[in-house]
Order: sequence, then C-alpha cells, then structure tokens
Amino acid sequence: MDTEFQYKKRRVPLDRQRELRFGEGKISGYASVALGLLSLLAVMAYRYPAYLTTIELRQVYDAEFLQLILKYGMYFSLLLGLLTFCFNRHKRLGMTGIGLTGMGFLLGGYDIPVGPVEPVRLSLGIDWLILAFLGSVAVFMTLEKLFPKYRNQVILRDEWGLDLFYFCFNHLMISAILIYGNYHASHFHWAVSESVQQAVQSVPLLLQVGLIIICADFVLYWEHRLYHEVRVLWPIHAVHHSVEQMDWLAGSRGHFVQVFSERAMVMVPLYLLGADQSALDIYVAFAALQAVLIHCNVEIPFGPLKYLLVTPQFHHWHHSSEKPAIDTNYSAHTVLFDRLFNTYHMPDKHWPAEYGTTVRLPRSFLGQLVHPLKIFRKH
Repeated sequence: MDTEFQYKKRRVPLDRQRELRFGEGKISGYASVALGLLSLLAVMAYRYPAYLTTIELRQVYDAEFLQLILKYGMYFSLLLGLLTFCFNRHKRLGMTGIGLTGMGFLLGGYDIPVGPVEPVRLSLGIDWLILAFLGSVAVFMTLEKLFPKYRNQVILRDEWGLDLFYFCFNHLMISAILIYGNYHASHFHWAVSESVQQAVQSVPLLLQVGLIIICADFVLYWEHRLYHEVRVLWPIHAVHHSVEQMDWLAGSRGHFVQVFSERAMVMVPLYLLGADQSALDIYVAFAALQAVLIHCNVEIPFGPLKYLLVTPQFHHWHHSSEKPAIDTNYSAHTVLFDRLFNTYHMPDKHWPAEYGTTVRLPRSFLGQLVHPLKIFRKH
C-alpha cells in the first residue's frame, strides 16, 4: 500500500434530470417498458423454446409456474403504462410499454401450451436473460437503495444503456459460452485423475465447494493478471475498466473475447476436480452473485469477511484509475492470491475517488468492440 498517496473523497453530484422521483410518471413509464419488453421476450421463448431457451436452465425452473408470473407481469405493464396518462407525463414510455405487452398478447400471451422441447445445441438464452434481470433488479438494486455508498448516484446514471446492452448480450450468449467452455475444458482430458476426483467426491459438500472456489480463484487470478500485464491483452480487458460509475450493471461490460476466455478457463479446474453436481451448482450460484455484488454501489459492513472474500470495496479499488490501485486486486473470489503475490491494495478507511481507464475508451458498444483491433494495428 502506498502510504504517501493522498486519498481523496469521491464527489457524486445529484443528476436531477436522470433522477427517478415518485409522482412524475417516469418510474411507472420505465417499469411498464421493462415489463412489456420482458413479457414479449418471455412469450417468444414459450412459443419457440428450442431456439430461445437454454437446455440447462429449463431443467431447473417450472415453466408452467413462470407462466403465472408472466400473466401478472403483462397486466402490471398495462397498468403502469396507463398510470403515465394519469400523471400526464412520460406518456411515450407508457405507450411503448402497452405496445410491447400488446404484441405479447398477439403472439399468444401467457396461455401457450407447455410441452416437451426438442433439444437444440445452440440457442439464445432468453429465459436466462429474463430471470437474471428480474433477480438482479430485485436483489442488487434493492441493496443499492438500502445501503448506498454514493447516495446521489442515480439508477439511470451515465452510460447505463450501454451496460444494459452488455448485460443482455452476455446473457443471450450463455449457450455459446457454455459450449465453448466445455469444448475448451475437454482438451485437458489427459490431466484427469480418477483418484483425485474420487478423493474430492469423498469429502463433505461444503469442503468440495471450498476447493472449487480456491482452484477457480487461482486460475481467474492469473488470467486476470495476464490481461493487465501483457501489453497485447490489455486493450481487450480495458473495455471492462472503461466503466466510470460502479453499480450492479457495471460488471456486465466486457469485450466478448474476455467473456468467452474467462468462462473457458474457469471450466478447466471444475472439469479436473470432478466434484459433485450439487457442489458445482453452489459454486456457480456463489460466483454469479459475487460477480454482481462486488461491482455494486453498496457499502455493507462485511466485518472480518472482507479480509477473506472479495468485497465491493476491494474490487472497487481494482477499478480505480488512481496510482496506488492500478494493477492490483486481481482475485475474483478470495483475497488469498493477491496477498500471496503482493498485488493486494485495501486501505481500510478509503474508497476510490476516480474510476475508469487512464486513457478514455470509445463510449459505444461498436467502438469498444473494435478498440482492441485499432490498438493492435497501431502498434
């Protein structure tokens, strides 16, 4: 830790133009659009499940029960859309929400028969997108409002639309990511040890989960560190670091090359350990929740846990553009490997004052997509 660095306090002015306030119709308008779009996507997923849902996720949820949720979502979208007319403000948002929901009803609504689904290897994960979005909004947006680090930071902060696009893109590509990850991991069949896998499966479930977390974290630490310290790889990872306001959506921003490589590399230790499926399921849930939480605009007292697990404060420092924080805090799950390899930066009483990259990247999806190519050509 750099003891000579003068830490500053981050100032976040309230953006009243983007702020959501009760009684203006803006909240009901955006909620109507969100529910309308999600409803339309859900109806399409029910109509074409083989191509618009994921095989792995279909085995977990009750499709008929979710149709009941869809029913209430569609009617709430209509009701919230009509509210914008009562407020006589943001009626375009209301009309958009009502229109999207109407299209959903025209395509079959919530009464489409649910039956066996013919397996298709590659599909769009619309079901995964819908459930992840609703769950993230319910859990993480609530946490950000109950325990905000920066109270003045608004939900519709600058570039929220860009990060929402990344969120949607990454979740829709879940089938392709899984296929690529499994394909990559299969190349390590020569390293599989039956005795090791039997030993792992013989220990208690929670110990298996702990082993998975440590092994996955080791791989993710070094992959992350390579993206920072190998010059040719940094422009790809810089896309993720271009976020300048941290919240639950910020972690979604990432170049597709990094997203695919990260998932592929973490599959290797999972494949080699051969842990029970229940242990893998617990790890996947833990990793998914932690990945969103550590980017959130929250200040939660984790107590002694912050010296063991990666927390928002720890990971926010990784995203800081301030000198002592650059190229530190690479770990994804625990702080163990940052401690071991001297890349740990965690001033107890301070949070970053500045986020983002030292050189500003393009602010559009296409601009960020081709940014690494432009850098490669330049050098």
